[in-house]
Formats: sequence, C-alpha cells, structure tokens
Amino acid sequence: MSEALEILYASAPVNDLPIHTLTLISEALGAIYLCQGHDDLQLTLETGETVTFTACGFAVSLPPKSTKGHQDLQFQLDNVTGEVLMRCNVAIEAGDKVRAVYRVYRARDLTEPAHAPLVFTTEQLQATRRSVQVVASFGDLVNKAFPKARFTPSTAPGLKYV
Repeated sequence: MSEALEILYASAPVNDLPIHTLTLISEALGAIYLCQGHDDLQLTLETGETVTFTACGFAVSLPPKSTKGHQDLQFQLDNVTGEVLMRCNVAIEAGDKVRAVYRVYRARDLTEPAHAPLVFTTEQLQATRRSVQVVASFGDLVNKAFPKARFTPSTAPGLKYV
C-alpha cells in the first residue's frame, strides 16, 4: 500500500476520501468500470488511459491477513444499471472467466490509482435484479511451486545419469 494511502486511512481528512473502483473484464462481458459513490467519475488508469467509471453503491469485504493460501475478496454491487446486469448475465451464461481489477483512488488525485491495482479471478458471479455479487481470489499463492518450471530429464538432459 502506498504511503499516501496509508496517511489517508490513518488521518481520514474530510476533503480526501478513498474512492473504491471495480473493473470486470471478460470476452463476453467486455469491460465494465464501476466506482463507489453517487456520481460517474473520469479516472485515469495506471496505463494513462482515461475512463468513465459508472457510479453505484458497492461494499468491499477484504480478506483478513493470514497465512492461508486461498483468500477471497467479496464485492456486493447494489442498484446496478440494467446494462451492467445484462452484460453480467451474458458472461455467466457463456461460462467466461471474469477478471476483477480493484483500484483505490484518492478524491484529491484522480489522475492515478493510490496503489497498484489488484487483479483477481472471479470464483463466483451472481446477478439479480437488485445486485451483483462478485467473489474473487488471488488463487492459492502459498502452495504454489517455486520455481514454477519443473526440471525433468526431457527438459534438462543433464539430470539423467548416463
């Protein structure tokens, strides 16, 4: 987490609040940009591209800090527009893997995210007329093999006894 964001959370100044955003991306869905609040916002991504984020009410449930390998991030998106609901239903029916990108901006500085975006793979996506629920995960990072590449006699001939 960036130092500026840590200061923001610690001091909570009235004129500089965190703005939570969520981007849902898949082949069938395209990209949906959502931000927490009442007004649509023009925000600049880390790539320098400026995008309009649609305002909606949403809650974020961050996973607790632990040594567990699998941690889920949960989003509850309320009062989403009909377009968002329709596109989410298309992605669900297509069985697409949906990526979720979580960014936090500072209200004073909308030109870049306050820290690097977190990219998740959705484990569960449910859409109803009133809300969309997203459960996303990093995956099991603790139990990943390192190095990822496996050295076998077929990939590294020097391992085989001659």
